[in-house]
Amino acid sequence: MDTVTASARPQYAHAVAETSYASCGDLSLAYQVFGDGPVELVFVPPFVSHVELFWTLPEFKAFFERLGTFCRVVVFDKAGVGLSDPVPKVRSVDDRTAEIEAVMDAVGFGKAVLFALSEGGPAAIVLAARRPERTRALILHGTYAYLGGLEWDDLDRGAAEVRARILRELGEDYTPSTQQIERWQEFGDAVRSDWGDGRALKCLVPSIRSIRQLGMLERMCASPGMARATVEASFGIDVRPILPTITIPTLIVHARGDPGVPVQDGRYLADHISGAQMLEVEGVDHAPWFTDSDRTTTRIEEFLTGSHAAPPQSRRALRTVLFTDMVASTQHAAAAGDERWRAVLHRFDEITSELTQRFEGTVVKSTGDGHLATFDGPTQAIRCAEALRADTETLGIRIRSAIHTGECELLDADIGGIAVHVAARILGQAGPGEILVSRTVRDLVIGSGTGFDDRGSVELRGVPGTWQLLAVDRRGARAGTAEAALASMPTPGPRTAMRRSDRAVVVMAWRTPWILRGVARRAPAADRR
Repeated sequence: MDTVTASARPQYAHAVAETSYASCGDLSLAYQVFGDGPVELVFVPPFVSHVELFWTLPEFKAFFERLGTFCRVVVFDKAGVGLSDPVPKVRSVDDRTAEIEAVMDAVGFGKAVLFALSEGGPAAIVLAARRPERTRALILHGTYAYLGGLEWDDLDRGAAEVRARILRELGEDYTPSTQQIERWQEFGDAVRSDWGDGRALKCLVPSIRSIRQLGMLERMCASPGMARATVEASFGIDVRPILPTITIPTLIVHARGDPGVPVQDGRYLADHISGAQMLEVEGVDHAPWFTDSDRTTTRIEEFLTGSHAAPPQSRRALRTVLFTDMVASTQHAAAAGDERWRAVLHRFDEITSELTQRFEGTVVKSTGDGHLATFDGPTQAIRCAEALRADTETLGIRIRSAIHTGECELLDADIGGIAVHVAARILGQAGPGEILVSRTVRDLVIGSGTGFDDRGSVELRGVPGTWQLLAVDRRGARAGTAEAALASMPTPGPRTAMRRSDRAVVVMAWRTPWILRGVARRAPAADRR
């Protein structure tokens, strides 16, 4: 495909596009489609967004109009923010991944570029690994795989103390400086205490001078509860084990002075995704439309439309593997007799097939006294294992289960790869009635309300390294735990925090957006209050 020349490129792609809605389960997600280019591209937004109001920012408009000259672009608001439906609780990485695919389905994108910013990055990483056949390329701007185990209490600790803890885990190359941690603490404090007055977004995009404009953006993008819950959920995200499974072309873009996500996080991604390209740009803003946007869009265009050999179709993809095994099956068979035991096994097969299908999984094969099944995400696998445990107990038998998420080799009627071996070895550690998972699974379902009991770190036979294992708690997340607090945190829609004037601006942003664009210009004049 030939690169579009500057002279042939139209100056503007389209006026503000119509807002439509995509179904994702019971939720409706607001999205817009625009652009004339041949490349399908999904922009995965940061932790807050507003598909209509963002067009009032002239820098945003110019950036996406440039993308629209060589891409067909879809932008959307994630559930709980902007114009999308509010949600009753915080969303997990698994949930966010499903939202991206739901938008792709709604607009008819078969194989798209995923362009993710900030908190949208981990979900895009998971989808790219899980669905290589639907992902043409991955572009990650100002995002991360893991934030070093940050928590709200770190806002009240000395930056040097926080850095020392992160340094022990990530090493010097990937640990932010004390100054970078101080900037994060300022942002976190604003989200936790003052969402709606503009201070939080000011920390991320200092080039915007109008604190009033930023306050309006905060109030219209998300409620204080939703903003806090989303940021807190991001503390627990850890998709580092998934990075080596990505096989598609990847471009990492990061501003060296990014105040929201330190550039070291971008360097970690580039160093751990095979073949990834890295572009570091000069700037102090978190959003790509404020930081060397011409250079960024030029590099993206070259990355997507330049001549290069297409990567081979991958037969490997990210999957969640569930192993089940019947406890004391030999004793049960001897006590029941052959005929009755065959009936029990037949019913066990039926229950497994029914429940796996209900939770959108696939039974790969029977293992004699158990089964091997795969799922797109770990949340479905856990719910299926819980349902299997409950239903088989009514038959008078007990099962044990093991779950792991990782790269699998997709065979014609089977599945292989290291993730399958890890799950099989975890099963050997599980006790009767226990659902044992790897830490990777736990990290991907943070915010789902699932409770876990730490079983410590073990060595798994034939698998390198040590593995932290956790058991799914039958009672869910226990009161007083961080997971219980996160799952029960209120996440009302943005209208609960909007002022009367904000609602008027929403209407104006849609009907006459040009009136508001001057407010967002980065003029050196004194701030308007």
